[in-house]
Amino acid sequence: MKQEQIDRINELARKAKTPEGLTEEEKAEQAVLRRAYIDSVLGNLRGQLDHTYIVDEQGNKRKLKEKEG
Repeated sequence: MKQEQIDRINELARKAKTPEGLTEEEKAEQAVLRRAYIDSVLGNLRGQLDHTYIVDEQGNKRKLKEKEG
């Protein structure tokens, strides 16, 4: 996610707290930007976890597995 998008999310959040609030268009833009931010964070986390290994007592490395259920 680009810094300009993060700045816009923050700008909209500040404006939402003012008495004038957000217009419907700004609310829709905020929702889209927030979803993109969440997707970006989750993607980064998944990438980091995909490259994470557990080392057991014998020194064997094994990849993290996705939890079932």
